[in-house]
Amino acid sequence: MKLRAICFSRRSWSVRLALALTAVLMSAGSQAALFEDDEARKAILDLRQRVEAVRTEAEQARQAARQAAAQDGASLSKGQLDLHSQIELLRGEISSLRGANEVLSKALSDLQLQLRSDAQTRQTLEQRLAQLEPTKVTVDGVEFTVEPGERREFEAALTVFRRGDFLAAQNLFVSFLGRYAGSGYAIPALFWLGNAQYATRDYKEAMINFRALIARSANHLRAPEAVLSVANCQLELKDAKGARKTLTDLIKAYPQSEAAAAAKERLAALK
Repeated sequence: MKLRAICFSRRSWSVRLALALTAVLMSAGSQAALFEDDEARKAILDLRQRVEAVRTEAEQARQAARQAAAQDGASLSKGQLDLHSQIELLRGEISSLRGANEVLSKALSDLQLQLRSDAQTRQTLEQRLAQLEPTKVTVDGVEFTVEPGERREFEAALTVFRRGDFLAAQNLFVSFLGRYAGSGYAIPALFWLGNAQYATRDYKEAMINFRALIARSANHLRAPEAVLSVANCQLELKDAKGARKTLTDLIKAYPQSEAAAAAKERLAALK
């Protein structure tokens, strides 16, 4: 707006200069006929001074216009430089943020990997510790605490028995009872050892182990079966009298058991 005003001012001075010149010439023409040469020269000098004054004023106006334009251009250039500087600054900040984001992403990824690795390590350690710590088991309705090795040996012997390798099972159960005589597995081990021996027709040793079971825990779930097994061993050894007494004692001691029902059938068969 300032530049436009100056340009308008310049046009105004040009018009004024033209009008002044026209007026002076018209006046000079008229006065040339009225005055002498001295007066004409004086009028011309005066005209020149007036023209020069108008030109000077016009030149000053042009210079002012140039200065104003230069100032406007300088202001515009400075504004552009400031804007360019701000844009470059923002670009630098964005670049820094991107770099920081990449660093954080990498750190997060490494942390996640480390946490997964730690979790796997912890799980492996817990599993190993669990294999070393005592655990509670329930066998034949009885709950007790056993060591990991103790449990593995008993279950290994029972697996061999169920597979039908009775001689190998005998050796494993005998070894187990020698190593863990006070184990909660002792009663089940005596029961399965006696059955393994019965299966190999070692009736005398079978009776020893069945009676050891009864003596250690007469109220155990396997006790009635152990008594019936003793009677069966006696029958295999042709001791019918001893078998009758054992079966009679079984019926009196455990009247509600399945073994007692089987004992009644055996007694009826022996009469």
